Amino acid sequence: MKILVLGAGVVGVTSAYYLARAGHDVTVVDRRPQAGLETSFANAGQVSPGYSSPWAAPGIPTKALKWLVMKHRPLVIWPMPDPAMWRWGLGMLANCTAAAYALNKARMVRLAEYSRDCLNDLRHETGITYDDRQRGTLQLFRTQQQLDHIDADTVVLDRFGVPYQVLDADGCIAAEPALAAVRSLIVGGLRLPHDETGDAHQFTQRLAAMAETLGVAFRYGTTTRALHVTAGEVTSVETSAGTLTADRYVVALGSYAPLLLRPLGIRLPVYPVKGYSITVPITDPDAAPVSTVMDETYKVAITRLGDRIRVGGTAELAGYSQTLRASRRATLEKSVTDLFPRGGDVSKASFWTGLRPMTPDGTPVIGPTRIPNLFLNTGHGTLGWTMACGSGRLLADLLSGHRPNIEHADLAISRYG
Repeated sequence: MKILVLGAGVVGVTSAYYLARAGHDVTVVDRRPQAGLETSFANAGQVSPGYSSPWAAPGIPTKALKWLVMKHRPLVIWPMPDPAMWRWGLGMLANCTAAAYALNKARMVRLAEYSRDCLNDLRHETGITYDDRQRGTLQLFRTQQQLDHIDADTVVLDRFGVPYQVLDADGCIAAEPALAAVRSLIVGGLRLPHDETGDAHQFTQRLAAMAETLGVAFRYGTTTRALHVTAGEVTSVETSAGTLTADRYVVALGSYAPLLLRPLGIRLPVYPVKGYSITVPITDPDAAPVSTVMDETYKVAITRLGDRIRVGGTAELAGYSQTLRASRRATLEKSVTDLFPRGGDVSKASFWTGLRPMTPDGTPVIGPTRIPNLFLNTGHGTLGWTMACGSGRLLADLLSGHRPNIEHADLAISRYG
């Protein structure tokens, strides 16, 4: 079967790889000159199934009001006359209940755990490397109140059999020895020993090369402009390089997917939530993190990637703006210099921003649409790297007529009615 995948980020490339492995004739279209140059380029670097949680949770509206007045705030909202942003925001508020949180987190952990297993299998099958480490994630709490409010997460982890450890300050230091220098800042932590780290950009480029050996054609520098529908099915894609046709079409365009689908009458509740990162050269390996440390206070992830520290976080609602703002860099620098003051040289850090494609319930949208030959794989938010392999494998199974290894009906766009 001839399949056209729109988007060459980590989600699009994993989709193409698994589709090609299943025997399909696959072409990938992307506007950039290489794979993985958008949101996959410099994300936080964590593969964290156990940390897969929706942002919509009980108490978040109150916390958000507090965050908005913090100097180093994890949330920034730029009010705009954008109906899509306000619809998305209202949808997120509607999911800030205990019942919705439990349902959404269960969906996310199910997919993320499956994806981690798929990544592990892929690594062993292909030998792919990407500055990867299998050393776990530590969610670090600076206050007792943060530590006291982890029950909602651990209940879901128990339900899915995800191993975890609730640690005191000494336990955190045992997991991340460099934290001994700042012990006074630490109250405790939640450690997820089966989580991983790795450079998503390296992975995406190397997997794209492997996909090419399976026959996948990549058409870079090609902008997708419109989907054409005749008699209820997609018949072609209009691009900057001409018209392309296939039997099946997969939209993996991240935050830009809703713009492509809107003319077809498909309202995809995905909105860009802007994130930032700095990449810091390591100056003292013993003073740098071993794996990933999640700073709960600032909602910042600090990850070791080879001889670099990747520091990623913050959430900014600013439409499709990719302006680099110095105040966001200051928050990232604050977190990493607080916790790993001798680990790296922040004065030499590179600064980056990307648009995370977020759904209001936190769960990605994977599977069929009301148009029979049109499929989606988008809306992964901050967890595209964590969920990429599982999402790609799931999509390939659906298009190949195979029974997927996990429950998937509640991941499709039909869950929004």
